[in-house]
Amino acid sequence: MNHEFYMARALQLAELGRYSTSPNPRVGCVIVNNGEIVGEGWHQKAGEPHAEVHALRMAGDNARGATAYVTLEPCSHHGRTPPCAEGLIKAGVARVVGACSDPNPLVAGRGYNLLRDAGIEVITPCLEAQAIDLNKGFMQRMRSGMPWVRAKLAQSLDGRTAMASGESQWITGAAARADVQRLRAQSCAVITGAGSVLTDNPSMTVRPAETGIEQEQRLWRQPLRVIIDGQQRLSGNEQIFSLPGDILLAVSNAASCKVRRDESLGTLSIWQAPLTVANKVDLPALLAELGERGCNEVLLESGAQLAGAFAAAGLINELVLYCAPTILGSEARPLLSLGLERMEQQLRWRWQDVRMVGGDLKLVLTPDA
Repeated sequence: MNHEFYMARALQLAELGRYSTSPNPRVGCVIVNNGEIVGEGWHQKAGEPHAEVHALRMAGDNARGATAYVTLEPCSHHGRTPPCAEGLIKAGVARVVGACSDPNPLVAGRGYNLLRDAGIEVITPCLEAQAIDLNKGFMQRMRSGMPWVRAKLAQSLDGRTAMASGESQWITGAAARADVQRLRAQSCAVITGAGSVLTDNPSMTVRPAETGIEQEQRLWRQPLRVIIDGQQRLSGNEQIFSLPGDILLAVSNAASCKVRRDESLGTLSIWQAPLTVANKVDLPALLAELGERGCNEVLLESGAQLAGAFAAAGLINELVLYCAPTILGSEARPLLSLGLERMEQQLRWRWQDVRMVGGDLKLVLTPDA
């Protein structure tokens, strides 16, 4: 039996949950009996049935003696839904092929062991790298408590992100901006700074009509919008506070924060941020807080100063850079604010992907560790 063939199909199904499963991982399942796919499923939304449940329902009695392909180790614990490992056992499957192990301490090998103890053959790994890449945020959060940080930046050919006045709309074209909407849609949280809020008056919301994504209305969600306001410059009258969705406002003194918003729009959490010796919001502490809140992937959309602070601290896991065929000049603002003086201080990156998005160039890089 071609395990990679059926696992590839399971990964295609898991991909369908890219924009909806948070804080859960994206998982797909395929059940094969006598060389025929008899059941398929994917996890759609937290609190709803897992991929294995959907596939077993579709397979019915054909699951007995079949092989189940699952992109992540079946869960073995009672959460909001019953353990999937027990469901596979009760269905009478003969074999489970797993793409990779689940680093969640509540699972971490127990799912596979439960299956083996029941006499089910377990084969793993299978297309492990692809499965881990699909859930890299979940994997990182389970192992370190920190989410995967993806920084989005847009620049001109001469490496500038805004005019000296702060004006930046728009450097890139409509296709690149739609691509950013998809990045937001797959993120658990979007991080920005008070400076960007005051200068650009952004919404930082997902606008489904602009994404090009087709999915059921019930699966759409707004990522948590995180605003870093260490100097507490925001009043609450900015546009970002008037749009639906939860907001976390990181401030230096929660007791003196006067920002309020209509509760019907979503939760406003005023978070008392630990401060560094430089009296700045402690960024690793913020990421740890987001990890505690179940954030797997976060998107950093900010100006040069905050993006530079994340880069200098080594907190960016992935850089998505859109380069537009335009020149803004030497007086325009730089991509990152980094006070580097010597070549030995340079921050090197590794190419992961390069492609055209409309009339702009999209570059994806990871740190050259």
